Amino acid sequence: MRVAAEQLQPPIDEWAQQRPASPQANPLIGQDRALAAIKQTMRIGGRYAHGYVVTSPGLRVVDVLQELQARHQWIHFERFDWLYLANPDSANEPLCVNVPAGTARAVLEGLMAIFELDPDARASAMKKLTDTFVSERLASYLEKIKDKSLADLPGKELAMVIVESDAQSDDFVLCDRVTETSLFGSIRLQSVEGTISSELHLIQPGALLKANGGVLAIDAEELLMQPGLWRKLKYILRTSLFHWPQPGEANIAAYYQPEPVPIHLKVLLLGDRSIYAQLRELDRDFDNLFPYLADFSSHYPVSQNPLVPYFDYLSYVEREAATLPLARSAIPLVLKYASRLSDYQTELSLDTIALMQLLREAAALAVEQERDCIDHDTILAVLQQRLHRDGYIAELSRRQILEGQVYIETSGSVVGQVNGLTVVSMGGTEFGEPTRITATVHYGDGDIIDIDRKSELSGNIHTKGVMILSAYIANVFARSEEMRLSATIVFEQSYYEVDGDSASLAELCCLLSALAEAPIAQGLAITGAVDQFGRVQAIGAVNEKIEGHFALCQERGFDGKQGVIIPSANLSQLNLEPDVIAAVVAGHYHVYAIDDVAEALTLLTGEKQNHLYARIEKRLDELQHCEPEQPWYKRIW
Repeated sequence: MRVAAEQLQPPIDEWAQQRPASPQANPLIGQDRALAAIKQTMRIGGRYAHGYVVTSPGLRVVDVLQELQARHQWIHFERFDWLYLANPDSANEPLCVNVPAGTARAVLEGLMAIFELDPDARASAMKKLTDTFVSERLASYLEKIKDKSLADLPGKELAMVIVESDAQSDDFVLCDRVTETSLFGSIRLQSVEGTISSELHLIQPGALLKANGGVLAIDAEELLMQPGLWRKLKYILRTSLFHWPQPGEANIAAYYQPEPVPIHLKVLLLGDRSIYAQLRELDRDFDNLFPYLADFSSHYPVSQNPLVPYFDYLSYVEREAATLPLARSAIPLVLKYASRLSDYQTELSLDTIALMQLLREAAALAVEQERDCIDHDTILAVLQQRLHRDGYIAELSRRQILEGQVYIETSGSVVGQVNGLTVVSMGGTEFGEPTRITATVHYGDGDIIDIDRKSELSGNIHTKGVMILSAYIANVFARSEEMRLSATIVFEQSYYEVDGDSASLAELCCLLSALAEAPIAQGLAITGAVDQFGRVQAIGAVNEKIEGHFALCQERGFDGKQGVIIPSANLSQLNLEPDVIAAVVAGHYHVYAIDDVAEALTLLTGEKQNHLYARIEKRLDELQHCEPEQPWYKRIW
């Protein structure tokens, strides 16, 4: 089936027309599954009700957390101010006291006022303080110091406020640079006249204490790079108590142990799915502590959801990019780029950072050209500049073909030779290019020899593909008796490992061409995986493969017969560059989509499958009933 030009990219012009006049910025578009999980997580309290958030590439975590805070408050949220107060019974064990959020400074003022009173006159002031700032720990502390003066307290400091909170704000505390100090805090040491000690003011809280009573988000990868931190976090979550580490190194004799802090919070680990899988597999406690999974998507499927909300997401991207306004004429190309990032016509990317980079690059160009907005031509110029910047390696590779150092034909017909399509990843660049596949046949016992495998240049998946096409040929031509023809097949001028099964269709067609002695059109390149029944299956990087072959044909000059053959299953992934689409519209280049090997053979050889197979059967039958000619040296004797 010849693919029409309108099928070579998503319907971007139709999509652009759906843009509302005033979209509302929203970073959580397309995240219904994750939002439902977050909502459920926030409903549940207790030690065993934390969550893991799968973050997608390009997700701006801070923006997402801020939006989540506005939508989903943890119902067990209860913030306090936390203080350490001098312990009248031990200089090295200050007492932990919590008071209502935002009241720590007022409590300290009231406490100082009590110390200024005579012990016999303190009862009224103490009762007023405990009635105003309800706290069991505060009441207990007042009981301890009711008959003490400041001089009776050990040390030089009365109190240290370690956490001050806002009673009305359920802030997500984000710990994205995870160290022991940033997560758990520390107790510093001081040296006074050669004596090492610590004091209240040297206590430094970490993110865990700052989030106490609320929600703490932690970068999982950063956390797991230091296994000791993960074990300590688990212990705190299981016991709901935070014990301060011994200050200093183990060989320093300095003992300072503040009272443990009760912990009551919700923890969200942020990371990719591979880390989640490793934690579930390697840590038996993980599923108990983190039973909730919030999976943020990297794509917005327009086949399942209305398109209009996506423009709210683009409005958020535009706001965060802080660039020139985006003109309506630029919207189709932005949507095309978003679709290309997702690899599917029916999906749009939610990679915020990639889209912001596009807009900022376009804005810089627009300013240079003295434009007051980002329009169609600006976006197009940016995309072309990117192709030029990233295309050096691809250009060098293509030059080898144009100069004849690598032999690739794009015209004429040859028996047992076909142009496959491959993707090369080199130096951070990925590009498609054609590769010549050849096959020869000879008298034998039906074996198909993969030269790449014999020379250890074949990966496991490619070897599997060759075995599948061997099974197909055996199923068609050797059901009842042994084949008398053997074959060899190889990727010519390939000096690196070949892997993947996307060339198995090309290899099969090449082999059948050699068996039937039917020439293959060299202007066509083909890609696709094949199963044992000849059905053609989807492959990856279809756009890069087509564009690589197109670029070579364009350099050599079109003859109207050139094009590519791809699996029909890949039609939904087509999102080709404008020059490819223009060449298809003009009839200079063609894209064909097929479902089985019969269609491929017809396009490549111009003959029907049954005619080719009949010729192969006749050739095999002739060989089956004749003895092979003896070598010349045996005939002499």
